[in-house]
Amino acid sequence: MTILQLDSSITGENSVSRQLTRSIVERLVATAPGTEVIHRDLVADPIDHLTLGALADSSVLDEFLAADTVVIGAPMYNFTVPTQLKAWLDRVLVAGKTFRYTENGPEGLAGDKRVIIALARGGFYEVGSPASALEHLETYLRGVFGFIGITPEFVAADGIAMGPEQREASLASALDDTVRLAA
Repeated sequence: MTILQLDSSITGENSVSRQLTRSIVERLVATAPGTEVIHRDLVADPIDHLTLGALADSSVLDEFLAADTVVIGAPMYNFTVPTQLKAWLDRVLVAGKTFRYTENGPEGLAGDKRVIIALARGGFYEVGSPASALEHLETYLRGVFGFIGITPEFVAADGIAMGPEQREASLASALDDTVRLAA
């Protein structure tokens, strides 16, 4: 098995999403010894934003397609994905490779892989909350991966900017949730 681990948080080791991706990957590897882990730090080694010339380089797409499982750390910045993660997604959402258009509409071509996304959000964005209309992280990622045929799994730490006690409680709860994902 091959796991592709992607981290996109700019906060380094203080990052909640990085702690979650590390926990998820450790738990997955523990259940499948011999697993190869490819780690891509989208902050330390950023991918250029999409240009017409960049379309010729398929290395990011090839890496994604070769992975059995993809674990993504996705902190919420300004109500959506970090630009580093968006640049990666722009390389993965490729017509004819991960989706195609048919007479019945778009069809995902990448449904044979597992995608686990570790969300870290400073506030609370659940349905019915005052800020729910501003949640464009999970909804965007669910839509994007659904478009290419994948139903992503999520683990979330919410309210991490609401004070140290809330941060620790949210992180602890999300870390406990990573046990479910290793199954």
